[in-house]
Amino acid sequence: MAENVKAVIRLDNGKNINLILDGASAPITVKNFVNLCEKKFYDGLIFHRVIPDFMIQGGGFADRKGALAEKRGEKPIVGEFLMNGVRNPIHHAPGVISMARTNNPNSATSQFFICVADCGYLDGQYAGFGKVADEESLKVALEISTQPTRSVGYYDDVPVTPIIIKTIEIVDEN
Repeated sequence: MAENVKAVIRLDNGKNINLILDGASAPITVKNFVNLCEKKFYDGLIFHRVIPDFMIQGGGFADRKGALAEKRGEKPIVGEFLMNGVRNPIHHAPGVISMARTNNPNSATSQFFICVADCGYLDGQYAGFGKVADEESLKVALEISTQPTRSVGYYDDVPVTPIIIKTIEIVDEN
């Protein structure tokens, strides 16, 4: 896996979030994410959980007429963070992209989140694997985090108006 991989989250509203993935700090996580992007796994999924001053989360659900339709990733990957015995120097600062998971440290598959605030308390517990590449991308993430939300079934913090990921493209592997 390349040390740095550039990717772009293209939203259906025409806005983009440019990313730089850190293959040196989280090689398993970056490889998994790139693989899912290349398979077009994320196409049509939504940011299903948005919380101001915390993060935006996507990669696991599509919106089906106001209901959430789950889409599961492939096999779970090893969590690349200190609590799991893996040294990962990425600090969960604004703009950092990290893998979501359940209480099982090795349960991450496809869901990811982008921090919109300093979330240093997540360091050592979640696999940060990159960051937004520019200020405009961080502005897009911040804008998403402030959208009005509602509850859908068991899920809270779901945007009232779906924020649809048109695609996530890998644009450069050096």
